[in-house]
Amino acid sequence: MLEIGGGPMKKTKNRCRKFVIIIAAAGLLTIATSSEPSVKAEASSSQGKFTMSYLFFGNSNLYTSQVDKSGQTLDVVSPSYFHIHTDGSLQLSDSLQDSFITDMHQRGKKVVPFLSNDFDRTLGEKAIDNREALVNQIVAAIKDHKLDGINMDIENVDAAYRDKYTDMVKMLRDKLPSGMEVSVAVAANPTGATRSWIALYDYKALAAVSDYLMVMAYDESYPGDPTPGPVASLPFVEKSIQYAVAQAPADKIVLGVPFYGRYWNQNAAANGSGVSAQKLMQLIDTYKGSVRYDAASQSPVATFTISPTNAASSEYSAGDYTVWFENEQSLKEKLKLVGKYNLKGTGSWSLNQETANTWDYYSLWSDGFYFADMQKHWAQAYVLAAANRGWMLGIASDRFAPDAALTRAEAATIIVRVLGLKGEAAAIGASFSDVPATHWAWQDIRLAKQSGLIQGISSDHFAPDQIMTREQMSVLLSRALQLTSQAGGGAAAKSFTDVPAGSLSAGAIAAMSSNGLVDGFADGTFRPSASLTRGEMAALLSRAQPLLTK
Repeated sequence: MLEIGGGPMKKTKNRCRKFVIIIAAAGLLTIATSSEPSVKAEASSSQGKFTMSYLFFGNSNLYTSQVDKSGQTLDVVSPSYFHIHTDGSLQLSDSLQDSFITDMHQRGKKVVPFLSNDFDRTLGEKAIDNREALVNQIVAAIKDHKLDGINMDIENVDAAYRDKYTDMVKMLRDKLPSGMEVSVAVAANPTGATRSWIALYDYKALAAVSDYLMVMAYDESYPGDPTPGPVASLPFVEKSIQYAVAQAPADKIVLGVPFYGRYWNQNAAANGSGVSAQKLMQLIDTYKGSVRYDAASQSPVATFTISPTNAASSEYSAGDYTVWFENEQSLKEKLKLVGKYNLKGTGSWSLNQETANTWDYYSLWSDGFYFADMQKHWAQAYVLAAANRGWMLGIASDRFAPDAALTRAEAATIIVRVLGLKGEAAAIGASFSDVPATHWAWQDIRLAKQSGLIQGISSDHFAPDQIMTREQMSVLLSRALQLTSQAGGGAAAKSFTDVPAGSLSAGAIAAMSSNGLVDGFADGTFRPSASLTRGEMAALLSRAQPLLTK
């Protein structure tokens, strides 16, 4: 019987989301209802991190909808398709559906099933002893079903099988094309254990013959554990990472995080049983529970009581419950470690156990941007794309300030980054008197001026902290993109009542309008002197991106 909640360590245990962007008040963008904009951070980005998740719980017919809840975040999904017969041969799960694999490929996601021995030592040993035949069966199944590789998840096998297991993984790597994934789920080893099944995994040797190691940095507390405790305390997780990066390259380490908790009933023998984060939120709400945050472990703890009367209609017995689990605060602390140690990315056990709001922040945090003020913001996807491309940065490590007015210094810097302008500031000529060499944007402002993209407000003043207006940005971008009002594919430029035909910015605004980059307000005005926010700038860059990369 498989236990709800536990990760791979305890088996007894881009994309099409619809949305509406409304920025009518700003007049920069029209109201649009469409597929999510194609601003997914490129996989090659220096900031973007790899993200995978296991698929185990839930109805296989609903797997696609479960994945879609994660939006554009996941690169790989790893369903429970491969198991082991008692003779060590491959057993295919009834949940394997070619239609799901097709759905994922259409979404740009890879499907890499995991091979599990369901924590059964005998099955694991049989599989490793039968590795040559089993590897051939796995390779054939991957090709037959157009899968994208294999995630090995053999657990609870003694360290005596260490070299044989590494040999099995090497066989897979040798027999599968280089473009197909070979990854290994490895037990967390924060103490550097050299005995027991935890030592089955030779991190260094496995990393050499696989694409990455998915470190199961959870189940610090486990089924049957008599003492309530965290599923994955921050010290436990960090020590597990430190061991991993001492053994293998950081860019081959994927940090596994849990979407579940473990509960203890003080009045029964339910010690360390698993519960999904979704279900736990329901229990806390139903039984009026309370939650505290344990600072030492950086983990939340819930308590609630189920009375004998209520237990009669519940799947849970009566008693006083203590539940250690994960929430937004604790998961964000773990995700920070991905950036701190420059890991490849994150994995999670498992989809359909997370709370509904998880992907609201996970996409930002897993991509290495700790912009807490972007969560649920209308410009989140645009900002993430601009940040991943290196075009816009935050005002702090955890803030982007999307609603702050864009300054002239910021605008100059952004355009220089977007166009990839290079040069030695000292050779560019005289600077503005209000932009000394100590100013953070000194070189970018000089590069932008030298390139003819932006001018000062006078011959020797630039006003770097002054806001960038809508007409100024229209002039700046039209110059950068070398736009004309006839370059818009036949689209006619709109006329605005507050932009006189003979004004200095009229041509630039017309060019931006005919190219579909800016729009006016419902009253027929453009409001050229109105400010532009940082979030609007990110959105504007996304609109202009096809022209910027021609």
